[in-house]
Amino acid sequence: MNASVPGKAMITCLLLTAMLACSHSKQPATVLNSWDRKAAATYLDDREGWWTQWISASRDHDTYCVSCHTVVPYALARPRLRAALAEQGPSANERGLIENVTKRVRLGKDTSPYYSEGGYDQDAVESRGTEAVLNALILANNARQRGQLSDDTRAAFAAMWVLQQSSGDNRGAWPWLQFDQEPWEAKDSTYYGACLAAIAAGIAPGGYASTPGIQNNLKLLRDYLNHEKSGQSTLNRAFLLWASTKLAGVLDPKGRDEIVKEILSRQQSDGGWRLASVAWSWNGWSAKSLIKMWFREDGTPLEGQSDSVATGFFVFALLEAGVSREDTRVQRGISWLMNNQAAEGYWPASSVNKRKHLSSYTGRFMSDAGTAFAVLALTENQQKGTSVVTASSR
Repeated sequence: MNASVPGKAMITCLLLTAMLACSHSKQPATVLNSWDRKAAATYLDDREGWWTQWISASRDHDTYCVSCHTVVPYALARPRLRAALAEQGPSANERGLIENVTKRVRLGKDTSPYYSEGGYDQDAVESRGTEAVLNALILANNARQRGQLSDDTRAAFAAMWVLQQSSGDNRGAWPWLQFDQEPWEAKDSTYYGACLAAIAAGIAPGGYASTPGIQNNLKLLRDYLNHEKSGQSTLNRAFLLWASTKLAGVLDPKGRDEIVKEILSRQQSDGGWRLASVAWSWNGWSAKSLIKMWFREDGTPLEGQSDSVATGFFVFALLEAGVSREDTRVQRGISWLMNNQAAEGYWPASSVNKRKHLSSYTGRFMSDAGTAFAVLALTENQQKGTSVVTASSR
């Protein structure tokens, strides 16, 4: 139920202290013009290596599950550091990830789902749907680097299309794991998953998106993305924006412009973006709508400053969508990223769900995503050409 006008004022007063205490978003005094690629690569490789050995990630047939916070961002970002580091090919952990995904694709239903009814609320259907999309995305991204689709990548896509929903409210999307954990394992994450499926189909080489046999699937997907886009969070809409740059027909120019304006309107005074402000859709002036943007579910206050997850991904999405890297607002985002890389190579970020110590293995999940998104943004910035802020090596 929406709060009354007096109720709005009361809610605002109750939250004002927390907002002011958290929102010291000052621009750093010294603006850097470089970042440490080698340290970023080392951090990403180390985290991927840890994930593959973590008992909680282990699955049957000597495989491991793929996570949206650590593994997927790693798969997308790590190859972009190859040229800068003069690497001759994929790192050992990159190769291991492709082997892991390929193995699960080949085994198909002989593997157990990531999660089942045994100890989780999520069922096997949601696990299968989530895994199918992530497998296709990771193998398609690898195929794009190689310049051709492998039989295993085609098999991953085939498994993905089989699980696409053809009826119901989510017609055109996929069943998705829902742990009530924003931003990628919550009730609205089905939309995020559909965006990833569109990206996968769009980046697959050899004109895969023109394959006659998948045109009905793509129509269902496009229809779903367009029908549901208005009620999505800014973060989900940013993923839609990225998807529109890879798969034709996802958004028209007007739709792209609207999302670009929305993203830019959420930029903070320090030049970055704040995940807690963009991970949920706004449901009006209610206590729940306001509180969830400033407090975690465990009652701990959320930081008010910008973070690497939102900043890195939004800058990347804007550049992918054709916003000039010379745009002052993009440059401010790049400057924020340049100024916030830790000495260890990563970009810190924290969970919007529960407070976790950022130095712990599980406490760095969001830093994994933030680091990968920062790498995507900074390498994309460099690829666009020379600018006032340059991403030169240290």
